[in-house]
Amino acid sequence: MDSKIIKTTAESEIVSTRVFSFPQELVFKAWSEPEHLKNWWGPNGFTNTFHEFDFREGGKWTFTMHGPEKGNYENDVEFIKIEKPNLIAWKRHSKPLFQILTTFEAISENETKLVFKMLFETEEECQKLKPYVVDKNEENFDKLEIELSKMKL
Repeated sequence: MDSKIIKTTAESEIVSTRVFSFPQELVFKAWSEPEHLKNWWGPNGFTNTFHEFDFREGGKWTFTMHGPEKGNYENDVEFIKIEKPNLIAWKRHSKPLFQILTTFEAISENETKLVFKMLFETEEECQKLKPYVVDKNEENFDKLEIELSKMKL
């Protein structure tokens, strides 16, 4: 199983960035601890059931996203690179196939710049999802902001 982060061009990736008014360690914690991640992961109205969350390189994250109206969406993910508290990357084994590369950059003691990249093998696959996911990623970040406000280091 290839677990390298794929090389992409600007046309084959979707990038969402936001600066959060929280320390880097706390933002990383919201992404790496399932009791926090399950509360905010996914667009508005979605909830999650985590089946497995093995947070290490080569570890699996399997979960079901429950849509607000209907539908359950099975997700099968493998963590491919983790550098606490700077980076988390994973590869999806369920469709649509892509990788996620998330970086956490401390701007100051209480500010973290988050860069969330969705990496696709082809420009075509990227363009198919782009019209849907850009706004959804922002909804996801809004939910993360709420979760962060409830958390403690």
